[in-house]
Amino acid sequence: LDDPGLDMAAGEEFLQEVFQILLEEGVRKSTDVTQKVCDWKEPQELRELLDLELRSDGEGRERLLQRCRDVLRFSVRTGHPRFFNQLFSGLDHHALAGRFLTETLNTSPYTYEIAPVLVLMEEQVLAKLREFVGWSTGDGIFAPGGSISNMLAMNVARFWRFPESRSRGNWDLPRLGLFASQESHYSILKGAALLGIGTDNVHLVQTDKRGKMIPEELEKEIQRVKAEGSEPLFVCATSGTTVLGAFDPLDAIADVCARHGLWLHVDVSPGGPWLGGGGSGVPLWVLIPLSLQAAWGGSALLSPQLRHLLAGIHRSDSVTWNPHKLLMVGLQCSAFLLRDSSGLLQRCHGVGASYLFQRDKFYDVSLDTGDKSPQCGRRADGLKLWILWKAVGTRGLGQRVERAFSATRYLFEQVKRREGFQLVMEPEFINLCFWFIPPSLRGQESSPEFWNKLGKVAPAIKEKMIRRGSMMVGYQPHGSHVNFFRQIITNPAVTRQDLDFFLDEIQELGWDL
Repeated sequence: LDDPGLDMAAGEEFLQEVFQILLEEGVRKSTDVTQKVCDWKEPQELRELLDLELRSDGEGRERLLQRCRDVLRFSVRTGHPRFFNQLFSGLDHHALAGRFLTETLNTSPYTYEIAPVLVLMEEQVLAKLREFVGWSTGDGIFAPGGSISNMLAMNVARFWRFPESRSRGNWDLPRLGLFASQESHYSILKGAALLGIGTDNVHLVQTDKRGKMIPEELEKEIQRVKAEGSEPLFVCATSGTTVLGAFDPLDAIADVCARHGLWLHVDVSPGGPWLGGGGSGVPLWVLIPLSLQAAWGGSALLSPQLRHLLAGIHRSDSVTWNPHKLLMVGLQCSAFLLRDSSGLLQRCHGVGASYLFQRDKFYDVSLDTGDKSPQCGRRADGLKLWILWKAVGTRGLGQRVERAFSATRYLFEQVKRREGFQLVMEPEFINLCFWFIPPSLRGQESSPEFWNKLGKVAPAIKEKMIRRGSMMVGYQPHGSHVNFFRQIITNPAVTRQDLDFFLDEIQELGWDL
């Protein structure tokens, strides 16, 4: 014990070499359009290439450095301009620097004494996010993803209505009713199971043809649940559904919630910041003059001139927002925001562990915010958002969002012009959903086998593109619709050339199907 158990000099030398690998392989190549999006290997081949077995003795530096290169080489390059597979993509260098800082500090922002800088940053970022929602006060916490943020909302809503549930559980409670649209995120069902409310008590409300919750149907569902003897509790509205990018009419839903005394939660995580057309179903880009791209940033969340497109969000009781999606902060960064400023979050989750949250500390213990979360150890996910915001400002974030809309508009117009491409519907958000119809199926729309055959096209094209490594895009069936592509653009590095390549590649890969 007389000497350190770590070789610090050797460790620093190893890190310097790893940083060079990260910069070359993880940053430059991952964002280089001339590189592959992925170097696909079958699972067994990849296991052998990686040599995953953990042994009794350690390995030398050169072998470890090669392993770092292999991790980057055989992973999907989500920062690539032709990666369109998820609601997140791209790589922001400032946010990445924030992620490096977070990992280097290796601390948890549960108390001010061990994370003073990070606690104050989180306080500021959460306050700024609430300001854009329209709340001058409130509360919040960063959570490990939008699903957990939605579950926190459900738990807080139950505690708000039934404080005794915290100590006595669900035994003495009436049968609770939760409501969300048919297009809502699956985390609502998972949350009901996790919290003991039960998935049978999640009532999925009918949507219109664009995927928006119908407020009149919500009212009917609430009345039906009441008539069956259950206690309606919680409504989750969605702003930017995962597949279609639909925006629920928040004001009308808020009216229903106010009439019945229900907690209104708005989940904006599936589609990023709260941007959408009005109740008319008109696409947002029709409502925003092109000149706003430079002057105002184009984001309804970040621009006062466009806040009317989100009428009603300030009436919600809580909001989930994932900056790691459209704002490209990097996984993960999910904010759970509350309008309440009475300490509801602390009362719901806090247990006052005496080894962490002593009340007789020499500083303001209200800054020991960790007890608001069900977690103990928690990542400081606000740091990377703070760094990014400092780097580009509110206007820069807004311009990033508007660029995504401009790219989607361009692709939308190209899809309409190209033979063999068919829209599922005109997009409201940046979710562009379409089919590619190979020449062999064109003109056969009336055939009874047409849709069954068309449903096999997207999976076949995706397999080809992944094996080729040229790009990556998602597909899915939806309701009565067979498999179609869902193209998402969140990466500001994407150019018109990348979008033209995207359509050309689908056409080439699907031509002979």
